[in-house]
Amino acid sequence: MTSSVHRVAVLALDGVYPFELGIPNRVFGSAGGRYEIRTCTVDGGPVRTSADYSIAVAHDSSILDTADTVVLPACDIGMTLDGTLPQPVRDALARIRPGARLVAICAGSFVAAAAGLLDGRPATTHWRQADLFRRTFPRVRLDPDVLYVDDDDVLTSAGAAAGIDVCLHLVRRDHGSAVANSVARRCVVPPWRDGGQAQYIEQPVPPAMSAGTAAARQWALENLHLPLTVDEFALRAQMSKRTFARRFSEEVGMSPGRWLIQQRLFRARHLLESTDMTVDRIAGEVGFATGTSLRQHLHEAIGVSPQAYRRTFAQTLAPA
Repeated sequence: MTSSVHRVAVLALDGVYPFELGIPNRVFGSAGGRYEIRTCTVDGGPVRTSADYSIAVAHDSSILDTADTVVLPACDIGMTLDGTLPQPVRDALARIRPGARLVAICAGSFVAAAAGLLDGRPATTHWRQADLFRRTFPRVRLDPDVLYVDDDDVLTSAGAAAGIDVCLHLVRRDHGSAVANSVARRCVVPPWRDGGQAQYIEQPVPPAMSAGTAAARQWALENLHLPLTVDEFALRAQMSKRTFARRFSEEVGMSPGRWLIQQRLFRARHLLESTDMTVDRIAGEVGFATGTSLRQHLHEAIGVSPQAYRRTFAQTLAPA
């Protein structure tokens, strides 16, 4: 991305969900002036929300002509159930210029799919609507189990908080993890959840009065340079290994081993951006046995080498 301000246009359609509508402004608007966010409706008039009020905006869909990123928040999907869109909505989406980035949050993916923008592409939506989505839009390669899908210029996310995740992911993609971390702190949200993480956890709340794994996770984050094992995790939590692994998955949504790799990669990416340490030294700092191991895990996670990642983000690093 260039140094100029990135223009984000948020299209509010009839029945828009207020929470999802506010996500782009809250996240991109916390990035220190790097984004200009404007909200529009098809004709510039008020639209009803899914709540007990309507909203009025200052712009119509003409602002989509010059937007660098267009966001489609979740809205009433009734208009898409025959696989098409009302002509005014279709005309508005046709204004999106070639090369612009499209982000669909939750049921916004129904709108993108009905406009033909997801044909042949991977995408996700809220898990409760997955079967309906698949029946209505069979040409889309739906993955209903993930938080968000990044397909370069088209990104889709699951419901509510996953919209925050995908917007933070874009800040990180545009400006690196230091800026994204600063945005996350301002919004008081986790700085990163992997897009491939499961949308929902069957047992997200541990039984009342039971010990959790938060203290063990914090200890691990403070000791990533050590060769940590699940046995040590469990010992810190004063649980058996089997109980700890089960409780950890209930609370976090993934295994301790996968979580540990993610945290090591997150720390490695920060060091690649903010220091001139060698890859081998960074590997040691974050707990990978060798630089080769770091290279392999980073490539599996984001498809690039440490050197390529550093070239992309080290020059765009700005004070948090």
